[in-house]
Amino acid sequence: MREGNSHEHQEGQGIQEEQGILEELAGFPDNETLLITEVERLAKPRGRYLISFGPYTLSVHEDVLVKYRMVKGNAFTKQELEEIVVADERQQAYVEGLKALERKPRTRKEIEMKLRQKGIETGSIEYALNRLVEERLVDDESYARQWAQQRIRNHRKGKAWIRQELQQKGVDKSIISEALAEVSSDQEFEAALAAGRKKWNQTKGEAADRKRKTGAYLMRRGYAGEQVRKVINQLLKEDAYPEEEEEYYSFD
Repeated sequence: MREGNSHEHQEGQGIQEEQGILEELAGFPDNETLLITEVERLAKPRGRYLISFGPYTLSVHEDVLVKYRMVKGNAFTKQELEEIVVADERQQAYVEGLKALERKPRTRKEIEMKLRQKGIETGSIEYALNRLVEERLVDDESYARQWAQQRIRNHRKGKAWIRQELQQKGVDKSIISEALAEVSSDQEFEAALAAGRKKWNQTKGEAADRKRKTGAYLMRRGYAGEQVRKVINQLLKEDAYPEEEEEYYSFD
């Protein structure tokens, strides 16, 4: 029963969204063939054209104009224009997706959120996302791998921290696990050691205080207890302190 209600709700939402898109044609006559009388390139937004059908006007993206051969003298029915308006909304969603990728790579979920913030309807968002994925402009697997390596190497974050970041970016849990599996224990240890050594050298006081503060610092950065214990033992060794005897490092 719940599944049926959910499906009906989605269908109803889709119909409402499509009706919203087609409001641009509300004043167009239903049973007339509409002849294009003028095509004008708009200064803003870039790549859009104003199409005149006598007293009626419609703006479309350049790619849509070309696809549907919207040139002066060609004629369209209102039904054909409805198809064009939907295609134009999808093209706008795709263009906005490209804009969101101009400065840096993003996950599928991040692009979706950007498009929703611009008020683009769900069907057009899905079209844009699927097209961006097909063109490999959005690739969560590649993104997760690069993010994990970059955060370990440049920012010295642990796997738990990276996992949380990728989850917040909407990456699927299985993709996150695969990306983190490519980070070796040695890689993570070297990053933890570099971060831990810096904190250790900045911390004053007795060995117990330095261990506690450095250990807590590494845990906050997403390193597991075993990695923290290994780092602490290495730092103790470097400073000629006795190593920890516990199997796992404790903050007690």
